Amino acid sequence: MRGITLLPLARRLRGAGYSVETIDYASVFRGVEPAVETLRERMRAADAGAVHLVGHSLGGLVALQATRGVRGLPKGRIVSLGSPLRGSAVARGLASVPGGRLLLGHSAEPLLDGLGAWKSARPVGVIAGRLPFGLGVSIGALSAPHDGTVSVSETRLPGIADHVTVDASHTGLLFSGEVADLTVAFLRDAHFP
Repeated sequence: MRGITLLPLARRLRGAGYSVETIDYASVFRGVEPAVETLRERMRAADAGAVHLVGHSLGGLVALQATRGVRGLPKGRIVSLGSPLRGSAVARGLASVPGGRLLLGHSAEPLLDGLGAWKSARPVGVIAGRLPFGLGVSIGALSAPHDGTVSVSETRLPGIADHVTVDASHTGLLFSGEVADLTVAFLRDAHFP
């Protein structure tokens, strides 16, 4: 998805007093590494005591990769929205059909394999959806509950600070007032209410 899809959530975060920037990246054609580097550069350039990250889907994996084991970044928290942190059944299903791996492009590896346990002091909160509406239902073997693209179980990663599920589809996570409120709460308190 393009960065423009984050505008409703960005507006709500601004309303809660946060300064917000969105990052747009070509995940299929360039992969996640350029986005990871761009994010690190922006974090280092920020004139702020803390820089929090909020990522939807693959963006959550990018946020965790950008901060994992890297020194010299501003402190802050991460909120991941519907991110397949343990890998994606939908991506594996797509990769198994002829030409499917090409559709995943250079972002195949993190989507297929996921990430290892989170061992950073930076708190991570995960918001997962449980409304099963989306194209992923026809592509991969999603275990219930899921958001139509990512199973709730795929969003759970050992070492994260907190995890919550909401009534939202994968795309709906971006437009939900409840998700915005939960995101603000985690950025403020490092846990969900």
